[in-house]
This record gives sequence, C-alpha cells and structure tokens, in this order.
Amino acid sequence: MNFTSEHDALRKTVRDFVEKEINPYVDEWEEAGEYPIRDVFKKLGNLGLLGIQKPEEYGGMGLDYSYNLVAAEELGMAKCGGVPLSIGVQTDMCTPAIARFGSDELKRNFLTPAITGELIGSIGVSEVGAGSDVAGLKTTARKDGDDYIINGSKMWITNSPKADFICLLANTSDDQPHKNKTLIVVPMSTPGITLSPHLNKLGMRSSETAQVFFDDVRVPQRNRIGAEGTGFMCQMIQFQEERMWGAANVIKALESCIEQTIEYCQERKTFGQPLINNQYIHFRLAELQTEVEALRALTYKACELHVAGKDVTQLASMAKLKAGRLGREVTDTCLQYWGGNGYMWENPLARAYRDIRLVSIGGGADEIMLGIICKTMGILPGKQKG
Repeated sequence: MNFTSEHDALRKTVRDFVEKEINPYVDEWEEAGEYPIRDVFKKLGNLGLLGIQKPEEYGGMGLDYSYNLVAAEELGMAKCGGVPLSIGVQTDMCTPAIARFGSDELKRNFLTPAITGELIGSIGVSEVGAGSDVAGLKTTARKDGDDYIINGSKMWITNSPKADFICLLANTSDDQPHKNKTLIVVPMSTPGITLSPHLNKLGMRSSETAQVFFDDVRVPQRNRIGAEGTGFMCQMIQFQEERMWGAANVIKALESCIEQTIEYCQERKTFGQPLINNQYIHFRLAELQTEVEALRALTYKACELHVAGKDVTQLASMAKLKAGRLGREVTDTCLQYWGGNGYMWENPLARAYRDIRLVSIGGGADEIMLGIICKTMGILPGKQKG
C-alpha cells in the first residue's frame, strides 16, 4: 500500500477522535452496556468519518476503500471493541449495499442521513438457526400489492436497540436458496417490529445488541436494494468489505495488547528480575508482533487489489480468518503473562480477550472462511481442480 499525506491526515483525525471522544469514557460505557451512540455518530458525521468511501453526491467523501481501511485500523486504538464495532456496522456493514445498488430515493432517504450521523443503521442477516449459513435464513418478505409483508426474526443485531433502519436480508420467493433472497431497507419504527431485551454478551459490552422480531411488517417494495432475488449476491459483496474492515480493525488492537504486556513485564519482577528478561517471554512477544505484521501485509494486499477492482473473496476471507485466530492467540498469550492481574474483569487484556473473541464468529465463522478459501482453491470435495 502506498499511503499519501491525505491518508496520514485521515489517520490523525480518527486517532484524535478516539483519544478525545471514546477512550476517556470507555469504562463508563462498558459498565452501562451502552454508549451515547447518537452523540458520537453526529460528531463522526460532522468530521465526514461515516461516509469516507461513499459517493459525494450523497454527502460522502468519495474516496477509495484504502481510506476506509485506514480509519478502521485507527479505530482499533479504542480501549474497547464495542464502540468501533458499532461504528463499523454503520460504515461497512449496513450501508455499502445501499450505496452500490440502492435507488436514488433509498440513498437520499437513508444513506445521506446515515453519513451525517442523523440516522443509525443495523444489518439484519443472522438468525437463531442461520448465522454463518446465510442461505438457510427463514425470514420472509411476501408481496402484497406494492408492499412486502415481512415475518421472521433476526438475532445478534448490533445497534438495533437505537437503530432507525435495518438493512434486512429476507426470502422473497420459493426459488433456490441463493436466488430467492432480497435486501430490503426497513425503518425500525414500522408497526410490527419488536425487540428483545439487550443480549447479555461475553464481550463488546458497550455496543447494544438485541434480537429483532417481524410480525406482518409492511414496507413498500421500493425499499428493495437492487433487483429482487439478488440479495444473496449483494450481501456476499457487502461481506468482503466487512471482513477487510474487521481484519484492519484488529491490527492496532493487537499491537496495543503486546505493547501493554511488554510494559507490564518490564515492571513486574519475579525471582529477582523483570518478567521480560525471561527468554521465552520476550521471544514469544517478538513472534506475536511478527504475526501482526503478517496480518497487516495480508490485509493491505487485499485492500490494494479491491481498490484496483479485483475479486478479493479469497484474500478477504484469509485476512478475516487470520485476524480472528491471531486475535485469540495474542490476547490469550498476553493475558497469561499478566498472571492473576490478567484474570481481573477490568484488566485491559481481559477486555480485549473477551471482545476480540467475536472476530472468529461474527461476519462468518472461521469454518466458513476456510470453506470459502477451499472453494477458491478448488479443493472442496467433488470440486478439485483438474
């Protein structure tokens, strides 16, 4: 990646925002299980940070995805995972399909106010029985005149308790699973939508998450994103940027874990000397930092090819897989070096351990990433090359 002075300026803007508007309040927000999302989003919107790669005619900056990646990486400096995740849902999970495939009306009614921070979005794909198995979802949207009537439910929906709209994937026909799905923008104020209480999650505590229920929810068909039946394809495209965002967002979070652990091991003395003097520990930390650099190189390569218009399904899946697995390795290893202090709930490594664990699950589990990679390599059973 060849970063310009414009990339550097954006990095500084995001870093300053994290240091001023997020980190001083993280402990309070984590304890509360929520953060003032409307205030934070409005401030982000005023800086243009919710529309970095969105079209200028709808209020975005019109920049390429490399700028979005830079922002995602710097958001990883937040002292929790929940707030960056909530922001990423807005920028890289619920709005890319609207920007790429939505009508002018949808863009003006939902994309523009999402870019300014006036509307909060969520993405409705996962269900209780269909998380990573997107083809198996059961929520339906049946035609009734000029409307859709939606029935079903969505699970683990980040931002939903405060969201103004949800970008919903639903079955709109009885065709084959990959051809019967459509993305629909559904205002959350529509009659028939109810939410569960906040889900009590292991990590990402400051982001609000709930199950969303749809009972004869009526929305106009003009809220459809793209052509009917193209929802699976649209969502798969949307997933690629989500997965690159997730990989980029982990990089500096993991570096921070390593740096904090080095500082602790330099100060903590056992058997008359600093922990860091133990060769196993300083070698292991060096090894982990090397792995983080490898993840950065992989993520940057995927981004570079994506900006060039190449298909990065394989590389984005690899980056997502590597980010989740390395996240588990780094946080577990570093927590061990903190000893009993690392096992305390409020310890920064304990929080990172809980938060980063989601990376191997959300947006497609590790096993799904492996299946995609195998498919692109032509080594799935019955589909080998040659």
